[in-house]
Amino acid sequence: MKKTLFFIFSLVLSIAIWGQDTTTIDSVAVKEHSEFSAAKQMSNITKADGDSAYLRNDYAAAIQIYEGLLLQGEAPEIYYNLGNSYYKVDDIAKAILNYERALLLDPGNDDIRANLEVARSKTIDKVTPIPDIFFVAWTKSLISCLGVDAWAKWGIAFFLLLLVSLALFFFTKQTMWKKMGFIVGCVCVVLTVVCNIFASQQKTTLTERNKAIILSPSVTIRSTPSESGTSLFVLHEGCKVQIKDNSMRDWKEISLEDGKVGWVPAASIEII
Repeated sequence: MKKTLFFIFSLVLSIAIWGQDTTTIDSVAVKEHSEFSAAKQMSNITKADGDSAYLRNDYAAAIQIYEGLLLQGEAPEIYYNLGNSYYKVDDIAKAILNYERALLLDPGNDDIRANLEVARSKTIDKVTPIPDIFFVAWTKSLISCLGVDAWAKWGIAFFLLLLVSLALFFFTKQTMWKKMGFIVGCVCVVLTVVCNIFASQQKTTLTERNKAIILSPSVTIRSTPSESGTSLFVLHEGCKVQIKDNSMRDWKEISLEDGKVGWVPAASIEII
């Protein structure tokens, strides 16, 4: 009877875990990232060519090479190097854009984060975000410390540990091991669910990109999607915005971290 219950419980949990979209890394961006190596081998240009141009201080050539590599698929190290190249030619807006894209694919990379902060320090607009309550801020920070793949792997690891703890609980006769299996099992259930939720959040961030960088030297934010709309405020290149309304082709409604909202010409921004 115990073996039957253990088998049924394990089967249900397996279906629940493996059926989650959170561990199915089949989004367009991630798929392109996984195919990057194969695509690169079919090309005449390589990352080494870009790195060599960068070391020779030929940043224009490095930018061209890295941009060409990104046409074959996304990779955080290429975005990072491209951001460095744009920073060297003093194109801060595009440097920030590519650092942000690199961080999106590799959120736990401290080098990317550090260079992004340096580039941001050179922008004109200093937006003070509305502070979150401690728990929300801590949770967001925890989620962003790992990417979707890493959280999915942790979820699998905790699930396997859960199976081990269930085996201890059902098949051992010693009370101490049963208690240990039960306690560890309960903890692993919680951690498995949390890791899958975090992976889901990171997958959503990766696939539903709704943040952008201002690329125009300066742009006037309007109250309506029209040049005749009331001027609300001015933003400058390098400023990060969130797109609230993406339904129009020529205009986008954006919001800032400090709560300001308005409409901006689509040509003046680029999606991260």
